[in-house]
Formats: sequence, structure tokens, C-alpha cells
Amino acid sequence: MQLGFFDLDNRYAQLSKLKDPLEELNRVIDWNLFADLLAETTTKPRKNAAGRKPFDRVMLFKMLVLQRMNNLSDDRLWSTKSGID
Repeated sequence: MQLGFFDLDNRYAQLSKLKDPLEELNRVIDWNLFADLLAETTTKPRKNAAGRKPFDRVMLFKMLVLQRMNNLSDDRLWSTKSGID
């Protein structure tokens, strides 16, 4: 089934009406407070710009929080990643 142009927007609007827990977390938690602390976890600087860019550490941290809250396996977490950004 092919999605229409506004299907995703309509889905997000529907989730917002139902008080989406992801929106509630973003409203309550300032995720950028963790950015400096997470940046310290880098042990090796990148040698060059070749290859895929690393994932945003704050986004990965959000994913770990959601994984723990919802008791998700790694495979299940990555299959639902699109709603986190």
C-alpha cells in the first residue's frame, strides 16, 4: 500500500490528540541537557569524513530511554525508530 502525501501528517495529528507519550516526554525533558555529557563518551576522533556520519548521541540516548521504558529488544527498537526524531 502506498501512503498518500498527507498520511504521515494525519497520523501525527491523530497521535497528538491521543496524548502521544513521545510528545509528552519531549515536553517534559530537555534532551539537550545531556548533549555535553554524551559528547564526552567519544573516545576516538574521526580521522576523515569518509563513510556514514555517526548517529546523533542525543537521539541514541532517547532511544535507550524508550527501549527501557517499553521493554523493547534491540531489533524491535530499531524497527520503530522513525517516530523518535
